[in-house]
Amino acid sequence: AHLVESGGGLVQPGGSLRLSCKVSGVSFEKYAIGWFRQAPGKEREGLSCIFNNDGGSYYGDSVKERFTISSDITRSTVDLQMHSLKPEDTAIYYCASKWGICYSDDYEFDDWGQGTQVTVSS
Repeated sequence: AHLVESGGGLVQPGGSLRLSCKVSGVSFEKYAIGWFRQAPGKEREGLSCIFNNDGGSYYGDSVKERFTISSDITRSTVDLQMHSLKPEDTAIYYCASKWGICYSDDYEFDDWGQGTQVTVSS
């Protein structure tokens, strides 16, 4: 799979941002797409995942009440809508793909995008 993230940028605390992951090269509906992030000096963190076949999804505890994942099969994209952003959300955000259902561990995912920077600051 080939994945390209977009939508990152600078946003003030409390603001919103929508990230998009364009997927190509695979049968989109047979794959799960996960969103991860990595801040400087920290381990990569799993945020959310959606299985395109049935829309089943999960969220990490740190974003469960603030982020929403969605999938558009017609466009082969998976979006991550982020609300109530905090400075600690600052990181590089990545999407990744794996065949089949979602898993929370990043090592389960085979292909990764190049990442998009999200900075939350006033």
